[in-house]
Amino acid sequence: MSSFWATLKKGNTSSATAALGNTGLAIAKGFAAVFSGSGAMFASAMHSVADAVNQFFVFFGSVLAEKKPTPRFPTGFGRVINIFCMVAVIVVTIMAYETIIKGFHLISEPAESSHFWLNFIILSLAVIVDGYVLVKVMFEIIHEARVEAKGFAVIPAAFRNVGRAAPPTRLVFYEDIVATLGALLALIAVIVTTFTSFALLDGIATILIGILMVGVAFKVGYDNMVGLIGIAAPKEIEDRVAKVILSDPDVTDINQMRIVQEGRFYHVESYVELRTGLSLAVADDIKYRIRDSLLTDPDISDVTMGILEDNGVDDWKQLTDQGTNVDK
Repeated sequence: MSSFWATLKKGNTSSATAALGNTGLAIAKGFAAVFSGSGAMFASAMHSVADAVNQFFVFFGSVLAEKKPTPRFPTGFGRVINIFCMVAVIVVTIMAYETIIKGFHLISEPAESSHFWLNFIILSLAVIVDGYVLVKVMFEIIHEARVEAKGFAVIPAAFRNVGRAAPPTRLVFYEDIVATLGALLALIAVIVTTFTSFALLDGIATILIGILMVGVAFKVGYDNMVGLIGIAAPKEIEDRVAKVILSDPDVTDINQMRIVQEGRFYHVESYVELRTGLSLAVADDIKYRIRDSLLTDPDISDVTMGILEDNGVDDWKQLTDQGTNVDK
């Protein structure tokens, strides 16, 4: 049992927090939607259901992705999280479709909503909870991207570096932006339809929330499709790896390097050039020394490295000038 809990603790904390929060919100919103008849509340409830299901899926996917490589799967299980995120995309798409259909129905046949204060309190609570989760995941992005930011500077830093965060963290970030905006839209719709005769806003807000859900599904789906194919690491990661390699006193150049991102981990493949005159035994020791230095980085899961004698050409400068980190 202790090993089970230890494994669970390795899962993505952002998705776990968001899943629990959205489960509570989905129950509260569903209760309010049934009693009040508000279409906007229904749409917001559907969104919370989709988010809760997705984030539970993604959390367990992130736990599986932490499994160590095996002889059968030597590169590990990093891409498992991309598969779970793609399942989450399907759930969001279905919920978005149902929400948009509901919105068109409310426009053609506007329904009177009741229990204003019930809707108002629950949607206000949803804005607060979703806003809290959004702020928390922004800090998680900053932590995963290893960026320094404090106070309000965290917001732009999170948007700039979201691509460097783990797939589940990115999913929670995008979904919670839409969840917060959706709760605000639903709250506005409830207030306007209660105190004015503009009943169509209920259906319009419902459709807008559905469209926002489609946008999330597209963005998350694209990111994880790319992740399943295998994508090169960001330039910042490449520079970080190159700095470690070139800091070794016996390394003169990097001949070739490729860094592939799988889940939240990176696989490094490189040929490094060493100073001339070294015996094979000494060169091997240097190679393992560099490899061990790279593996101290918690974001790097494995390193494959070859060694060459210095060819007198500044290969790494040529590669960086070309703006590529793939093999020549």
